[in-house]
Amino acid sequence: MESTDLNWRLLAKRQWPLALSLTGITVAEFGSIGTALGWWQVPGVLVVCTIAVLAPRRPFDAALALTFAIVCTALYMRFLGVAIEPHFFLSGADIAITGAAMATIAVLVREASTWRAVSGTVLVVAAMVTAEVLGWPVVSATEYQDWTPSSTSYLFGATIMFVLAVGTGLYFRARDDERASQLAASVAAAQNAERMALARELHDVVAHYVTAIVVHAQAGQLNREVDVLPSIAASGAEALSAMRRLVGTLRDGEASSPAASSSLVDDVEALAAESGLPVRLSFDLRDAVPQELARSVLRLVQESLTNTVKHAAAVSSVDVSLSSQDGVLRLEVSDDGIASGVPVGGSGGYGLVGMRERAELLGGTFSAGRREPTGWTVRAELPVS
Repeated sequence: MESTDLNWRLLAKRQWPLALSLTGITVAEFGSIGTALGWWQVPGVLVVCTIAVLAPRRPFDAALALTFAIVCTALYMRFLGVAIEPHFFLSGADIAITGAAMATIAVLVREASTWRAVSGTVLVVAAMVTAEVLGWPVVSATEYQDWTPSSTSYLFGATIMFVLAVGTGLYFRARDDERASQLAASVAAAQNAERMALARELHDVVAHYVTAIVVHAQAGQLNREVDVLPSIAASGAEALSAMRRLVGTLRDGEASSPAASSSLVDDVEALAAESGLPVRLSFDLRDAVPQELARSVLRLVQESLTNTVKHAAAVSSVDVSLSSQDGVLRLEVSDDGIASGVPVGGSGGYGLVGMRERAELLGGTFSAGRREPTGWTVRAELPVS
């Protein structure tokens, strides 16, 4: 989980509140420095604050560097014989160093692995304790002559700050995990929706033309005098075009099939003529049909006619009715055929499923079933807007 790929622009966008806060605190604390030697704390404080701001890039390395910087600052201040001012706890750290340590612990808990978060946190806390121990002789010699500080109160305050830093890190870690889970779920849902759309398109378009090829080939076997090669060649060309569109969708994200033309009536008439079935058409379209809805209607008609070719025998008529009123488009495809024993080319069993999915995705309803005395009926009602 280490954020080693966090670029500088994102880092600045994320860390500017912390950087601004630490800068303000540091500048305010400089006013409390009363001796020339006291200014030696400035380089150490600036280094510690800089490490805290850059911590999201490499959290564990930042914890190690922060530990080293705090201890080094406390050491050379001890050798100089001056205290860090103003000391926030008993002696060895000011508000800026304490805030930087808290921020680093929070980042570490949020982004590092468990063992690195624990070990890094222990090191930072140990550095703060070391700074207190190193600063105590210098501060106690001048400030704690007439009164004794309450170590319990300081320990309680330090514990509260530690819990706050760790709790903040855990909160953001949980939020990051939740966002990652939501993103993964969204990606999976989008991928599944795309697969389903491609499956429907493959079944509705390609299977339609392949079925036509099989039907014409069987007709040619039964009657050698009938020239079926032009029909087979035309259906094969259409199947290849549909496959190319599907490949284009997978490679470039383009539309998987052409949109309907400006006339839904003309498109349905073309499908009826192409099917080779005795189709009777009925139109009563009172509302303008959007292109996307028209495309789905064409697929429903196409699949219904394909199912008639595959599953029905002795078909004398197929009625296709298309009407719209009060914002609802109604489609009905009925045939009077007799169910054949073995479907042409076999059956994958996904035709009705795909049609139902198309209708439900558009907010409509779908039904299909046998009609009396013979035949099959497909009905769909789709909202126009």
